Amino acid sequence: MEKCVEELLFLHVMAEQEPTPEQLAALAATEECDDSPTYKAPAQKSLQEIKELDKDDESLRKYKEALLGGVEHQAADPNAPNIQVTRMTLLCDAAPSCLVLDLQGDLDGLKNTPLLLKEGVEYKVKINFKVNSEIVSGLKYVQNSYRKGVKVDKSEYMVGSYGPRPNEYEYITTLEEAPKGILARGTYNIKSRFTDDDKNNHLSWDWCLVIKKDWSD
Repeated sequence: MEKCVEELLFLHVMAEQEPTPEQLAALAATEECDDSPTYKAPAQKSLQEIKELDKDDESLRKYKEALLGGVEHQAADPNAPNIQVTRMTLLCDAAPSCLVLDLQGDLDGLKNTPLLLKEGVEYKVKINFKVNSEIVSGLKYVQNSYRKGVKVDKSEYMVGSYGPRPNEYEYITTLEEAPKGILARGTYNIKSRFTDDDKNNHLSWDWCLVIKKDWSD
């Protein structure tokens, strides 16, 4: 996102106004990132199939124990989905308050409660989720950022493979820097989704991020 903003600043170096939709569209074209067409996800196997797979292979047995925690786990609610994404947090040491989105409540209402970041601060995204009944492979967090209806950034984070357990997992992205400058300030509409190797969409949610000059603006 910062790269896009720097290019916009270059385009508007002599002006103090919002970028036009046409200029945003031109920049967004350079940010497109297509999934590799040659990648083929591995076949999904049930937890029982994985337990029975190559039982005499000691190294594989230890790997499965590490993935499953070495314990039997029965989901508290057998009707619950295998993957439950519970919340998303922006981790920012400079923030005066917690920046948390509850993903188990009214997802439509998230767009009406934007998260605020001061321009230029460093932050990470943390996703909390549960795996209830089956091992899931290739979990991925994807977010697309829009400004004035034009996509300006796409980010993908490989979360990994996880086995069922009663406690939540958490995944934290690498360190990011909020965009800065006059043209960077404003509202970003973000579409997020939590998916996997098989392109199962475990959860999608829309939210807003507002970049301001200061926390108190």
